[in-house]
Amino acid sequence: MDFANNIQHWLKDPTVGKIIQVCIGILVITLIVRALSNSVPRYIQDNDTRYHLRKTINFVGYGLIFLFTASIFSENFRQLTVIFGVIGAGIAFALQEVIASFAGWVAISLGQFYKPGDRVLLGGIRGDVIDISILRTTIMECGDWVKADLYNGRIVRIANSFVFKEPVFNYSADFPFVWDEITLPVKYGSDRALTRAIIQRVADNVVGEYVPHAIGKWQNMVHKYLIEDARIEPTVTLVANDNWMEFTLRYVVDYKKRRGKKDELFSGILDEVDLTEGRVAMASSTVHLVETPTFNVRLANSDNGFKA
Repeated sequence: MDFANNIQHWLKDPTVGKIIQVCIGILVITLIVRALSNSVPRYIQDNDTRYHLRKTINFVGYGLIFLFTASIFSENFRQLTVIFGVIGAGIAFALQEVIASFAGWVAISLGQFYKPGDRVLLGGIRGDVIDISILRTTIMECGDWVKADLYNGRIVRIANSFVFKEPVFNYSADFPFVWDEITLPVKYGSDRALTRAIIQRVADNVVGEYVPHAIGKWQNMVHKYLIEDARIEPTVTLVANDNWMEFTLRYVVDYKKRRGKKDELFSGILDEVDLTEGRVAMASSTVHLVETPTFNVRLANSDNGFKA
């Protein structure tokens, strides 16, 4: 009987009743938010729109939970202020990394560090951002044991607090292109003008499509930032060294297609060189090892009558 009476007395406490109301409200809001999130793929086919809508639904759900909880405890808010202050100080000390990650999420959302779909370099990890949650950024990694900019299959999660500690490299923010170069060694005696023309022609055919769009994006960069104007068109330069003439092609390319375009450039240039019938020849460093000749040596002792 005493236990039952204690339960009844406990349930009659207004604070306990409000806590129960809050728990029920949080459960109902969570079920509604989850149902809405699960129903999004049925009506929206676009990946970007679906992703951002789900994030918005979750964010609204958190806001509703906060507002509902605040409305329930609004009458006892003054009494709970001191308690929440003490508890908050302890939580802030114990969860300082979590709080820093939340602050990083706010900075990422408002400061335009990066967004889902961008290619970034964070703490030595390069890859595409596939998700940004309140505490962590999820990246599909590129490189490492795989050359160039191809996915290697690893998914990396990085705390959002990282944006306050080290630089954030974004390959695709305001200027979704990168400059790349290829170098070709050409033998001395080759036709320099023809070589330059071949490289320029192949470059215009392979990566020339990026030039108009890249110029527009770069003009926006010049107006937005304190940065000098740069040449966007493919450029061929020549340097002569002790072994061969070194032609360098500099060009802009989509950051996701760098390796494929480099393959097209090399293939096109080599095909054109083959058609020159020797007027242009590629150079290479060759080391040829030969057998050491045999030396026959005879020693003679003059005292015994021997001679060399």
